[in-house]
Amino acid sequence: MSKIIDGRKVAEELKKKLHALAQDLEKKTGIKPGFAALRVGDNPASQLYVQLKGSQASELGYHFEEHVFPAWTPAEVLEAKIVELNQSSHIHGIILQLPLPEQLDKFHFLSLIDPAKDVDGLHPLNAGKLFQGLKGGFIASTPLGCLALIRTIHSYLEGLTVGVVGCSLLVGRPMALLMLQQDCTVWLAHSKTLNLPLLCETADILIVAIGSPRFIKGDWIQRGATVIDVGINRLPSGEIVGDVDFSSAQTRAGAITPVPGGVGPMTIASLLRNTLEAAFRYADQPFPLE
Repeated sequence: MSKIIDGRKVAEELKKKLHALAQDLEKKTGIKPGFAALRVGDNPASQLYVQLKGSQASELGYHFEEHVFPAWTPAEVLEAKIVELNQSSHIHGIILQLPLPEQLDKFHFLSLIDPAKDVDGLHPLNAGKLFQGLKGGFIASTPLGCLALIRTIHSYLEGLTVGVVGCSLLVGRPMALLMLQQDCTVWLAHSKTLNLPLLCETADILIVAIGSPRFIKGDWIQRGATVIDVGINRLPSGEIVGDVDFSSAQTRAGAITPVPGGVGPMTIASLLRNTLEAAFRYADQPFPLE
């Protein structure tokens, strides 16, 4: 049976470091890390995600603000709030919780966020820095969290074959680029890729973010491979499952993340890490974490 990668444990270890660093920053500079979340509409999942992010930010000693707008909010109102937060000296990280209502163009609003405060790593400038391998940008929190989990299993990544199933702007594409920066051999696929089972079997590390419950079967996985399951799917029964068929995958993988309790906790912890780094940059202080 494969090793279970405990995302909750890794996230708690990271948050302990963040808490200590946040306290140290405030003591030395008087600057408390500030985090603001924008949410439009009443999507229950979005409400829960922002609540989790906010409560954990507060636990670490951050200042947290949530700005909620009804679904019919005019574009100019949301634009004005983003500009206000960009100019706010006590806010260092800003996220726009997705999805937005259909009439609002997410790309437009993401591009309005100050890149220095874009702790979700979705501004075109930050995405472009990742594409070009440049330092100084922010990397999307889910790929950043996935890499941290992978490093608990692999101390040496150079030359390993990494498969990424799912090509979303939030996870799949930045994940592939991030692993390419680790000198891995990377392929990127999706649900319509031909011969996907055969392709999956070539991956030493398989990262799945396709949004389809139990899509990847155990016999698709290379024996001994590391499997990172980003998917979160609620079945009609209420059960939460990932994009990988966990029971069959567990018999072949060398290590695998559970759902829940794998990638999810690290996504939030990585977002809070980015926020703290933004505060350190604002204070013109070197950030001590890699």
